[in-house]
Amino acid sequence: MLKPKTQLLLILVILLLVMIPPILVRLTDRVRRVTTAPQNYQKYLNITYLEINNVSLKLDIYTPKNINKQVPTLIYFHGGGWISGTKDATLSSILPYTKKGWGVVTVQYRLANVSLAPAAVKDSLCAVKWVINNGNEYGFDVNKIVLSGESAGGHLALITGMLPDSSDLYHQCQGKENSQIAAIINWYGITDVLDVLQGENQRDYAVEWLGNQSDRFKIAQKVSPINYIREDLPPILTIHGDADTSVPYSHAVQLHQALEKVQVPNELMTITDGGHGWFRNEEMVAIYKKIDDFLASHLHQK
Repeated sequence: MLKPKTQLLLILVILLLVMIPPILVRLTDRVRRVTTAPQNYQKYLNITYLEINNVSLKLDIYTPKNINKQVPTLIYFHGGGWISGTKDATLSSILPYTKKGWGVVTVQYRLANVSLAPAAVKDSLCAVKWVINNGNEYGFDVNKIVLSGESAGGHLALITGMLPDSSDLYHQCQGKENSQIAAIINWYGITDVLDVLQGENQRDYAVEWLGNQSDRFKIAQKVSPINYIREDLPPILTIHGDADTSVPYSHAVQLHQALEKVQVPNELMTITDGGHGWFRNEEMVAIYKKIDDFLASHLHQK
């Protein structure tokens, strides 16, 4: 007869064996979806869109195979507080767009350990300009380009879509002026960089991105989307959890209110008790339904 401790251990092992398979199935299915969903897509990986200061910046392109028309295109910027992350880590975020037959571009940009702010913004502007200038080659409808990203990537989507063409941040980019962006999908992005650089909302990632530059506060204002509110902006959808401790929820509220004042089409989808991207499955379903409706409403006019 087994000793009580041995019996308890055996029971625990059996329980683990019973519980683990479903978990593994879910993880395996998720990995399989991430790696196989774009199988009906042509992949163009690690295309250089900019070479600067001995750094070669890349982007990945996913286009539907056997298309006979130009398709709407998503340009996606990864998160990581401007200090970490890669363009490869965003693949699961683009799947809803590949399922709709969109073109997708994921972008590498310089992180803080390579070059301080505003380098990431300059790179993102150049990536968008590259897509606009070369999009026809890949079957992109350059009049239906949507920018998106999460966290720092949400900030880059916003600032890239909101900066006027006259901004001196464009000067390192080659090619014609940017066309009007069709829409921006902002996942809990920073809208006021100065706010997270100093004061009660200061965040370490912002301090690291701006560094010890003597003009860091001026740069922070220069790259803050909240400072570029005007009537001719593209439609903007913001998704943000009201319990986010990394990017203050107030950033989303302030952006929404400012856009409302100048009558820019925009929506704020608040995830109640939502953290920094940690949303439940049913919330994600609702979010993508909102995104689909938002894009259907605004892209058909293009």
